[in-house]
Amino acid sequence: MSIQEEVTQAEIRKFRYMGLTFEELQALSMDAFIKLLPSRKRRSLTRPSYWTPKRKKLLEDIRAQVRSIKEGNKKLKTIRTHLRDMIILPEMIHAKIGVHNGKDFIEFIVHPDQVGHIFGEFALTTKLVKHGSPGMGATKSSLYIPLK
Repeated sequence: MSIQEEVTQAEIRKFRYMGLTFEELQALSMDAFIKLLPSRKRRSLTRPSYWTPKRKKLLEDIRAQVRSIKEGNKKLKTIRTHLRDMIILPEMIHAKIGVHNGKDFIEFIVHPDQVGHIFGEFALTTKLVKHGSPGMGATKSSLYIPLK
């Protein structure tokens, strides 16, 4: 494999959202980014009723955390929230967020490929069912063991 082929493979694997790289996304204004989103999320972000005081406070907390990450602070508290329908914006990347799933907070770090998704997608509210194997204790009848 030649050097040119390796460079093109690296470019292909590089993150892109709607054709824009991570650096280009962060350089966009909020209005320009909103135009890139799918219709449901775009309409939500443009409505004044979406930006409640809780959402504004959460966004300010996330911005402060991202600023401290850029300054070199490694140990950060998780920002906990119940707002499962908050849309992930490019300015939230690298933030450590805990989203409530109904029982406890599921923590995750926002990565570039999560831009445009909502918090609730990363904190599942139900567990997958894993059935055990049949055998002793599987049914009431299997509890009976004859004494010989």
